[in-house]
Amino acid sequence: MTWRAGVLLLVGALSLPAWPAPLVGVALMTGAVLLLCAVDWALAAPLHAVTATRDGDRSVRLGGTATITLRLTNTAGRTLRAQVRDAWVPSAGAVGDVPPQRVTRVAPGGTAVLPSRLTPTRRGDRPAVALAVRSLGPLGLAFRQWAGRPATPPWTLRVLPRFDSRRHLPEKLSRLRVIDGTQVTRGRGQGTEFDTLREYVVGDDVRSIDWRASARRSDVLVRTWRPERDRRLVCVLDTGRTSAVRVGDEPRLDTSIDAALLLTALAARAGDRVDLLAADIAVRATVTGSGRSNLLNRLVTAVTPLQPALVETDFGLVVGEVLRRERQRGLVVLFTALEAGALGAGLLPVLPRLAARHRVVVAAAHDPVLTGLATAAPARPADAYAAAAAWRALAERTRVRAALARHGVTVVDAPADRLAPVVADTYLRLKAHGRL
Repeated sequence: MTWRAGVLLLVGALSLPAWPAPLVGVALMTGAVLLLCAVDWALAAPLHAVTATRDGDRSVRLGGTATITLRLTNTAGRTLRAQVRDAWVPSAGAVGDVPPQRVTRVAPGGTAVLPSRLTPTRRGDRPAVALAVRSLGPLGLAFRQWAGRPATPPWTLRVLPRFDSRRHLPEKLSRLRVIDGTQVTRGRGQGTEFDTLREYVVGDDVRSIDWRASARRSDVLVRTWRPERDRRLVCVLDTGRTSAVRVGDEPRLDTSIDAALLLTALAARAGDRVDLLAADIAVRATVTGSGRSNLLNRLVTAVTPLQPALVETDFGLVVGEVLRRERQRGLVVLFTALEAGALGAGLLPVLPRLAARHRVVVAAAHDPVLTGLATAAPARPADAYAAAAAWRALAERTRVRAALARHGVTVVDAPADRLAPVVADTYLRLKAHGRL
């Protein structure tokens, strides 16, 4: 029964004193209300004749809004008066245009279109959970509602990671073109890729003379070289417990993903081969650089479902996977946290193996809360303890940076909103100096 049947019973109870026989009045009133409810229930549209389907957006970037449309089709011979509740996971941010308490009428053979706007608050796959349809009778006194009828139409919205750092890409590409032009102009004669043959002039390295070509031309010809473009770049995402820490408004992992996307877009334009590896105690995602035309799309697809794992990252596994997959020397950018406990016990013992084969960059987003606590003037004794803890954490980060630098590792330590452009600048600087 609905609230309307309860109102009828209440009105009848208030009028009982006017009845000559109150008990008889109670029986008659209750029977009449129950009879009306039974008739109303019988006249309600059966739910087995109602089907539900969905259409709309399949993916949306984090922070954007997607529209998913629910369609209820009534195949019964009577009008469907329905209250509909379409439930999604809370992080999907669903807002329906039809409130659950509103009655939606669907004529026999008709279809009701019920759109929902989703503004997700987390990255990853956000599924529809359950659909509840309550079929009301024409009097609104009773309803039919069965679990699983109509069946919940499956739908999963894929929430892609933010790519806010995309706005820095034009400026970085402009710098890349300048670097490429400088290398081609100044780098002739010094490099690893053969460019052209030209006549020998005084001062040229005699080791560059091409004797066979010189014999054919009856002149002394030397080879010129240019810097190699097809470099190797490996982006490694640490998905262990430190990636779950919120830095600013999002987890550290999301900040690392944003920086990796900008670096991938830039390196792909530079003609470099880009691979991605995400791991903690197991490999969570891999992307190889074949097919550069759709590399960024494949990388976004691979990192979208990644979530931080509350485990200690096995850096021995990470280093072993990088060395196994990358035989040639390249640039390895490790996105992690400058935490003494994690890197001191996990990364530093195995770092010499990695640094001997590849050039390594460790990129980390630091928490602005630590800087704020360390610089703020304590107003209470508790603030002094917080400031001391912040100073200790910052000192540990400094020691970790120094330990990494002793192994020849380049350390990028930047605020979360600046990590992506600073990592891109580091890549461009290494490329300009020919250190990749």
